[in-house]
Amino acid sequence: MSIHSTRAATALAHLGEVDPALAVLSLWCRHRDGTGATRTQRDTILYGPGFDSLPLQEAVGLAAHHVLHVALRHSDRQAGLAERLGARFDGSLFGLAADGIINETLLLAGHALPRPAVTLTDLLDEIGEPARSPIAALADWDADRLAMFLHSDPKRAEKAREFGVTRGFAQDVEVGEPDPEGERQKTADWRNQLLRAMEAGRKAGTGIGRLGAVLADISPPSVPWEVHLRGILSRALIHRPHLSHRRPAARWIAMTAQAQAAGTPDPAYQPGMARLDTRPRIAIGLDTSSSIDPLTLSLFLSEAEGITRRTGAEAHLLAFDEEVFETRRLDSGSWRDLHDMPLRTGGGTDFVPVLECATRLSPSILVMLTDLDAPFGPAPAYPVLWAVPGMGPVDDPPFGRVLRIGVG
Repeated sequence: MSIHSTRAATALAHLGEVDPALAVLSLWCRHRDGTGATRTQRDTILYGPGFDSLPLQEAVGLAAHHVLHVALRHSDRQAGLAERLGARFDGSLFGLAADGIINETLLLAGHALPRPAVTLTDLLDEIGEPARSPIAALADWDADRLAMFLHSDPKRAEKAREFGVTRGFAQDVEVGEPDPEGERQKTADWRNQLLRAMEAGRKAGTGIGRLGAVLADISPPSVPWEVHLRGILSRALIHRPHLSHRRPAARWIAMTAQAQAAGTPDPAYQPGMARLDTRPRIAIGLDTSSSIDPLTLSLFLSEAEGITRRTGAEAHLLAFDEEVFETRRLDSGSWRDLHDMPLRTGGGTDFVPVLECATRLSPSILVMLTDLDAPFGPAPAYPVLWAVPGMGPVDDPPFGRVLRIGVG
């Protein structure tokens, strides 16, 4: 273990007596002495000097807290979220989400924690999203989803930070790696260990195993919606070969040469395959009357920008409500002004005008950022991707493909 702290060693030994699931998981963690506050560094728990002064029950709870940080891969998941959000990322919001989930779990399992402590139910109450019960909160929220939810509204984020101050919150998870290729198997291994450990705890009837598979944080979404969007747009904008009468088929050339050599009639002309000689085009319909939070809009536009840059596609933004009131071709310099662009909000929604406007552009694909609450009209000849923040309506539209994005 490479720890000299008597209190840490005693706490880990006692953990094996009171919580079989956490005891199993602790064997997969590396335990080291550290400086400063006790914290998690990827697979390693660094015990600070202050750990020795804690009462035994609180020391056990704090050790269990960090074992769960390691087992739930919070260091690497935090890095993945930081990569997605870029400069908008606030590590304290992810830390609050992760600590709230872990502390709520440990309290339900009968562990003691150093007080004051951040809990999930208290955090949800503070931001105006009260849960039906602690169990329901743990079943509904994973750390990634809750952190994205906190990031999506500046006022909500500020309330969460103020709540953290009142509970003495301090970031205790260092940023790891955003799940590189070599780490995927490790992530899968940890999930398998979690499931085995929870089953062992369930059979023993003590500790976190009593909660069963209720924890949403055990199996968070593995592929962010941006990755799905990236793949769909890339496939839609690929240059596919098509028949062109301006380019003869190689087979026809060979047959013609053979006919001329033999003195027989030339064969009928056969067109060959050619790539598109025009740039692919993407149309982006932005429904300004729906409740699309600024973070989701920012992430969406960033992904669309990245796709157009990589594929060389021509992008057009169509902002609409009951009519299209803003059209803009998104060239290299115009992306920077999007977040400051004044948009008309409120009122109703109608998809027919924006579909007609997009049809005049002859796009390779139309991506609609909307909540689907409007008349659809007839299906166009080009593919349509409906990017719907949150869960949106249960029923899918009569045409096109739906991608659920955001925190839902």
